Amino acid sequence: MTSSVFSKKYEIFRLLLVSARKDLGVTQKVLAEQLNKPQSFVSKYESGERRLDLIEFLDVAAALQFDACQFIKKLEGKSKGEQ
Repeated sequence: MTSSVFSKKYEIFRLLLVSARKDLGVTQKVLAEQLNKPQSFVSKYESGERRLDLIEFLDVAAALQFDACQFIKKLEGKSKGEQ
């Protein structure tokens, strides 16, 4: 079994996060500032170099003003369509 960081589902997760940020018109730098993190933090999780834990994901959701539960439902729907 491969690490979930490299799974198709995690790739969809990352792409949805990037899309949510871009849809809001927010740069990685601005998001990082809202999270009190360096810009590389955002870059690394968006590229898959680093994983987000649950608390970090919730912080990103709050900063990008999206509902985490709806995001997860969207992820589940998209990942089921990929199988």
